[in-house]
Amino acid sequence: MKKVLISAVTALLLFSCQNDQTAESKDSEATALTRRACASQQVLDEQLRADPTLAIRMNEIEAFTNKALISGKLVNGKVQIPVVVNVLYRTAAQNISDAQIQSQIDVLNKDFNALNSDYNSVPALFAGVKANVGISFVLDQIIRKSTTKTSWGTNDAMKKVAQGGLAPTSPTTKLNLWSCAIGGGILGYAQFPGGAAATDGVVIDSKYFGLSGAANAPFNLGRTGTHEVGHWMNLRHIWGDATCGSDLVADTPTHNEENYGVPAYPHYSTCSGTPVEMTMNYMDYVDDNAMYMFSTGQKNRMAAIFVTGGARAAFGI
Repeated sequence: MKKVLISAVTALLLFSCQNDQTAESKDSEATALTRRACASQQVLDEQLRADPTLAIRMNEIEAFTNKALISGKLVNGKVQIPVVVNVLYRTAAQNISDAQIQSQIDVLNKDFNALNSDYNSVPALFAGVKANVGISFVLDQIIRKSTTKTSWGTNDAMKKVAQGGLAPTSPTTKLNLWSCAIGGGILGYAQFPGGAAATDGVVIDSKYFGLSGAANAPFNLGRTGTHEVGHWMNLRHIWGDATCGSDLVADTPTHNEENYGVPAYPHYSTCSGTPVEMTMNYMDYVDDNAMYMFSTGQKNRMAAIFVTGGARAAFGI
């Protein structure tokens, strides 16, 4: 098990790690992907280059998070998050139905409250740290807009009216989701706490949004949403976006790198101590049907952003 990194300098170095994915424009109607690709770290790297003060804000959030974890001053009671879904569509398939949107909200509620049917599939080795995060979601509003764009990329164009997108609604008190054709093989991406309110939220390609309609296997169980909302709540990829890196959580094993598909259990890391990797964690890159848990350390890290003084305290806790 790794130790939590609390040094601001170390955290800044972590934030600068590069994820190798690209977001080249490709037609959204291309063949369904078979390997998960999340652009959250790539987008963060670009935001850090564009705004040096973001690193300072994120280091302050990291210091606050660690202080909250050490003091035990975390959220008491339930957090309920109103969700605004912004649908940008060129084709009928991209104009996802209200039912498909609600299915994504339902998946988030199950996955963040240990109500997912595969929760009890967690191996005995990790049963002691599997967690009910205790955060719920309610659909607040759906906003739709027709567009001629074939793909939006990862430069936040879908969030900007001047570029044909939809601006976020009340982003300091509501979670905004965008459903659109991202392109470049990217399933989704999120903005970490500390970023600008004007671009805050989560983007999910319409083909991988929720359970029905256009959702495509092996990413048809809504877990792209769960993964990206985890980022929005300050979780890192479980491998720390570096070989044998740190996700800043104490109870998750060190991973060599991302895992894909449906890994056989146990899958051993070659990092120090050769731990069994927690491949079924929502913050790995495995298929939707192979991820089904958060850890207690991840739960506490997410809870820390909602306490008074936390990065998302405006959600009314």
